[in-house]
Amino acid sequence: MPPRPAASGGRGSPARGHMLQQFDERNRDLIVNINGDLVHRDKAGISPFDSLVQGGDGVWEGLRLYDGKIFRLEEHLRRLHDSARIIAIEDIPSRDAIVEEIRRTLEANNMTDGVHIRLTLSRGTKITSGMDPRLNQAGPTLIVLAEFKAPVYGKTGLRLATSSVRRFPPDCLDPKIHSNNLLQSILAKIEANASGADSALLLDREGFIAECNGTHVFLVRDGAVLTSTTDACPEGITRETVLGLCRANGIPYHVGRYSLAEAYRADEMFCTGTMGELAAVTTLDGRTIGSGSVGPMTQRLTELFMAEVQASGVRVVEG
Repeated sequence: MPPRPAASGGRGSPARGHMLQQFDERNRDLIVNINGDLVHRDKAGISPFDSLVQGGDGVWEGLRLYDGKIFRLEEHLRRLHDSARIIAIEDIPSRDAIVEEIRRTLEANNMTDGVHIRLTLSRGTKITSGMDPRLNQAGPTLIVLAEFKAPVYGKTGLRLATSSVRRFPPDCLDPKIHSNNLLQSILAKIEANASGADSALLLDREGFIAECNGTHVFLVRDGAVLTSTTDACPEGITRETVLGLCRANGIPYHVGRYSLAEAYRADEMFCTGTMGELAAVTTLDGRTIGSGSVGPMTQRLTELFMAEVQASGVRVVEG
């Protein structure tokens, strides 16, 4: 099925500016994996009784494949398992079972490099519509979606706009649940699109920086790397990798609570995530961050990150 033209930003559409993700022709005939069944993307589907359809009731991970190896695979699978336990999904597939389905999917698509994998675990299908998890009696649904996809953010600098949407604290919906309920992020992205920004910056209920709609946020000030706590954002795996690189290389860093004013006056700002790796932020709410170009600390950490990617990872297919 060919891609639809991008929205023009007319009536009824919030789309404006450049869309970072585009259709890749190599993905036209993707084979996707739903509970072990390998199916063409146009034929794939889940039941309308599935918990994902009924209530966004599931958990997910984003993985990246480099030369046949998945970066930080064990950490991603642990977070998936932890999130599934927190929301009381029963019969969670084993680590080895999930890895085998990832391998089968990659091999079915002849994929070895430059691939992003969306791994989803739903509570499964219900015997009848409703919110009660006791209606789920068939076990969970595991979906493996692998696409050829380069990092979605450019390396020359992102434009962010602060959203009116606030990130939930643990007493509302704990961000340690890596949930398929992404409506907060989608609403924030709609605002960013309407303002012509590349991504949205979200604050917590008290006005401190939480994260972007799909990435974690770092500031650099006087040679130190700063990032928010995980009180109102997920426990990011790329985020933790960057903090580990700071520790290993003697780079000062602090985890705390940072306001918008501290972002506006930062020497550098960058985002991290599996989908986009490390990406500099050069504009926030119309203000130029630092020199307005990719800063030296962002460049250094990007180089250290890519070296870590090359040196580590769990082999799943032959590269």
